[in-house]
Amino acid sequence: MQRFGMRRAERGRHLQYCWRRRYSGLPQTTTTVLEDVVSVPKMAPFDYSPPPYTGPTVDEIFNKRKQFLSPSMLYFYNKPLNIVHGKMQYLFDESGRRYLDAFGGIATVSCGHCHPEVVDAIVNQTNKLQHSTILYFNHAIADFAESLTSKLPGDLKVVFFTNSGTEANELAMMMARLYTGSHDIISLRNAYHGNAAGTMGATAQCNWKFNIVQSGVHHALNPDPYRGIFGSDGKMYAKDVQDVIQFSTSGQVAAFISEAIQGVGGIIELAPSYLSTVYSSIKEAGGLCIADEVQTGFGRTGSHFWGFENQGVVPDIVTMAKGIGNGIPLGAVVTTPKIAEVLTRRNYFNTFGGNPVCSAAGLAVLRVIEKEKLQENAHAVGSYLKERLTALKDKHEIIGDVRGRGLMLGVELVSDRQQKTPAKVEILHLMDQIKGMGVLIGKGGFYGNVFRITPPLCFSREDADFLVDVMDYAISKM
Repeated sequence: MQRFGMRRAERGRHLQYCWRRRYSGLPQTTTTVLEDVVSVPKMAPFDYSPPPYTGPTVDEIFNKRKQFLSPSMLYFYNKPLNIVHGKMQYLFDESGRRYLDAFGGIATVSCGHCHPEVVDAIVNQTNKLQHSTILYFNHAIADFAESLTSKLPGDLKVVFFTNSGTEANELAMMMARLYTGSHDIISLRNAYHGNAAGTMGATAQCNWKFNIVQSGVHHALNPDPYRGIFGSDGKMYAKDVQDVIQFSTSGQVAAFISEAIQGVGGIIELAPSYLSTVYSSIKEAGGLCIADEVQTGFGRTGSHFWGFENQGVVPDIVTMAKGIGNGIPLGAVVTTPKIAEVLTRRNYFNTFGGNPVCSAAGLAVLRVIEKEKLQENAHAVGSYLKERLTALKDKHEIIGDVRGRGLMLGVELVSDRQQKTPAKVEILHLMDQIKGMGVLIGKGGFYGNVFRITPPLCFSREDADFLVDVMDYAISKM
């Protein structure tokens, strides 16, 4: 028996060694038996190797960050990764290990990490001219604005460029207040709109750390089909906005601001008919409708280029950032000529907004999205991925809900399906396990129990299969 046990152990170690050599998705510290090793999912092949890394280690970087950076900075994992290289939908750590990026798309990257056409546009413009926005002419900003507005409906034809989504939303709210002469703004209780004082006020309860009380900001019921009191009845949630207007304001409002799918809030798609009903109420109260497309824009939802289009509405102001520049700090506010005119009453400018380098990057992103049909890919791959995740829900009780559109999907984990008890501890364990098998995934929601799946738009069906198989494996072994 002992001799047989030794043979089996040696055989198991040998197979594990061979498996690690062949598949980069397997964690290097795995000590599972033969049966478990065979079932570990396989990452799709990728014909690329990053250059050798010779910089500081992850521990050295962590110590320096603790000493010199803000103590408020968050970390997803018990042991943070040192990501040193990126290529399309993949990231590489200091050892050269490859990870499938299933989250970075929402952070900044729409076309894929270090997309060659975007990189070339940035480098070429940097070699010519880096900054000239306010005092002198340069064609880059006008070319980009023209191309950007061609993607928007109605009379949304005037662009103000910023450096981030926070700046874009701050500007949008200021414009609404100046245009209407009203101060009151209504947002949703689970919203996220930025990290400045005004946008943190509008952010509400998405995460208590973001909530800053601001005068004139009111929060309406969140039209959450999964946890909300009215289920999927968008018109019932919309009635709460009417009540806010009637009982919490003078009857006149400056604006209503919302995401079409809440990102940080847990990938919550607003209940059907909600926005169209609310927009009517806001118009009657003299207000403007602001669509926050910082996370949902640029084809991410697949069926449409902008998230608000999924609800059949046309806003007065649209804000955008993150994927707009594929990693470059860039944001924008787009509105009508009539509303845009209000800023001539103030001396508004943005020193770096729309500078030639950022504009060149933004224009390249739009061209790549069209050339490589990334919106269509988001629809096809996203629909397939959602189907597979829904099937996973039928298999595992811990998955309470699967939701979202295109490549903006959420998987909510619960420890009790009937009570919808948030699985806050379990999700932390699973994130580390999933990372160990080569997949990086996001987390969000009010309770921090929702997987946020928002990869670069070049994500493939093979990537989707690997992601779901890894998630299935991790949950099965929990």
